[in-house]
Amino acid sequence: MEKHLSQGQRLDYLVAAFKADSDDYKDLPTPADTEGKRRILRSLMNIRLPGAMPPEVLHIQDAYLRERAKEKGIVAASEIPTVREAYGSGLAFSEKLSLWQGDITRLAVDAIVNAANSRMLGCFIPMHACIDNCIHTFAGVRLRAECERRMAQLRKKFGPGYEQQTAVPMLTDGYDLPAGKVIHIVGPIVQRCLTKEMERDLELCYRNTLDMCLANGLGTVAFCCISTGVFRFPSKRASEIAVQSVVGWMTEHPTVMKRVIFNVFKDEDKACYERIFQ
Repeated sequence: MEKHLSQGQRLDYLVAAFKADSDDYKDLPTPADTEGKRRILRSLMNIRLPGAMPPEVLHIQDAYLRERAKEKGIVAASEIPTVREAYGSGLAFSEKLSLWQGDITRLAVDAIVNAANSRMLGCFIPMHACIDNCIHTFAGVRLRAECERRMAQLRKKFGPGYEQQTAVPMLTDGYDLPAGKVIHIVGPIVQRCLTKEMERDLELCYRNTLDMCLANGLGTVAFCCISTGVFRFPSKRASEIAVQSVVGWMTEHPTVMKRVIFNVFKDEDKACYERIFQ
């Protein structure tokens, strides 16, 4: 059946299926316009607890989200200039580093990095603008289900109240994302003032993620701006630590990574990295 559905028909099917899956929102009116339907679908996906979904729904979800990725425009690492090409940077490994501004869910790389929270289940706020919400939305609901399975295993090991520790990465499939894998990591949260311990924790976020890439044969990775934004790590200092940590790790493992991309969304963050590379 799915092969004969248009993208609009897939969207209608999924809105109906996710409404039917929800006790609270099964009677929610469906907008007539495409953008309204997309917002309803994303919101229902965002609030849905991890759990089984009928195979036919998942099949159509996969087809719909993969087509959405094509519509947004998939970007390969090879299409992004290195910082040596873009800025004439003389920084070590500048031929393997890139700065790219845009939606991280468009990147076709071995892995993208998600700035996760300690529950490791994604963002449950409908239509929230955080990267955690965006990644879970466009990966599909199987990503949250896998995260829950992995956290259940950790709770068996460490106790029922376990939450993921800062700078400890978790690797999952990318599902309907162009990226093959997602590396979820909890960055340090700045409560009052920045401390040396927080700076060290942020350094470990980058180094431990690259260790995970090494252990799993992942040669291209895109880092988001870990701990900035709602985690309140100052953007300028975060960018300095990010670059220093990555270059330091690559100095120790010079042949492992083919490309490391620093992904930014805000102009402010882009300017911070450009000051380092120019």
